[in-house]
Amino acid sequence: MSGEVSVEITTDFPERFAPGARLEWRRGTETRSVVVAAGRPHGSRWLVRFEGIEGPDAARALSGGELGVPESEAFAAPAGAYYSHELEGWPCEDPRGEALGAVEGLERTAAGALLTVKTPEGKSVLVPFVETIVLRVDEEGRRIVLDPPAGLFEL
Repeated sequence: MSGEVSVEITTDFPERFAPGARLEWRRGTETRSVVVAAGRPHGSRWLVRFEGIEGPDAARALSGGELGVPESEAFAAPAGAYYSHELEGWPCEDPRGEALGAVEGLERTAAGALLTVKTPEGKSVLVPFVETIVLRVDEEGRRIVLDPPAGLFEL
């Protein structure tokens, strides 16, 4: 259908793509509010049409962006659960207070949640987000205490 955008769904709430749903489109420093006009599954992705986006050229202009829920409409994460954007940039340290890096993101995988930590050397390390490794998420201090297995940050 003309004006549809192919979307990779990474949310646990696909109802966010129901007609009338308000989303925020972002690419770099660009931000735009969009409203879902229609959506349908297409293989492992969804084809979504937005109000006011008519034709393939207008849809193509949204290429490479990310869709998210506006902050004002986001569901609060349950206790002990976090959204990636809530943790991005938080410093990570070991139990002795030594810097390990900063959070780049939090991803859900079939094996469980993974924290991506960028080390001071610029390397990205995937850290399983489990109690035995993630000792503390200090929301007030905006930091995370990790006890990674030996060698994890040397891989």
